Amino acid sequence: MKEFIIIGHKAVTTPFSLNDLPGAAGRMDILCRCVNSALFLSHDLRRGVRVYLVLKGGAQSKIVRFDGAAVRYLSPDERSAASLIKKALEKQAQGFWTESTPGVSIKIGDFSDLLGELNKKITYLREDGVDIRIKPLEVVSDFLFVLGDHMGLTDDEEKIIEAHDHEIVSVGPLSLHADHCIVLLHNEMDRQDAFNTSNK
Repeated sequence: MKEFIIIGHKAVTTPFSLNDLPGAAGRMDILCRCVNSALFLSHDLRRGVRVYLVLKGGAQSKIVRFDGAAVRYLSPDERSAASLIKKALEKQAQGFWTESTPGVSIKIGDFSDLLGELNKKITYLREDGVDIRIKPLEVVSDFLFVLGDHMGLTDDEEKIIEAHDHEIVSVGPLSLHADHCIVLLHNEMDRQDAFNTSNK
């Protein structure tokens, strides 16, 4: 299982207009692009991927989860992902996962809660991390990647990561959008998987 956490610092926690994802929805467009980059292949979905969106632009943080093995009604465009997020926010969120549409669930919680629930080694994407072309990602069956939105992560969020088993990596020398980083991570893992399979 490959899991991605993307923190949306301004992403609203109440239903929003699909006509203004960058503005009134609190840069929900960034999160939608991340969902699509994490889940879509050319003519299929990555079934072994889950995406967690931490929405922090409201009085109480909420988390929306996309499960590649079960998600339905998702098309490779921002508006489609946004529609599923909006439907999730229309549900009465609790302190446990509630499914809003097939493969999409929501709960009340914050970044720290989520890391505690998943309880995995964290691979944190940051510009000054170790380049994955210099030190390749470990060959493991489970990955948990953490990425920030256009604001990056706060000092407090980085301290939360530091309290867990973690590594800090980068996908290259330049600052990239989070969704582009996800594509590059997948590409590296796809190449590793193909190499390992061909050498068995």
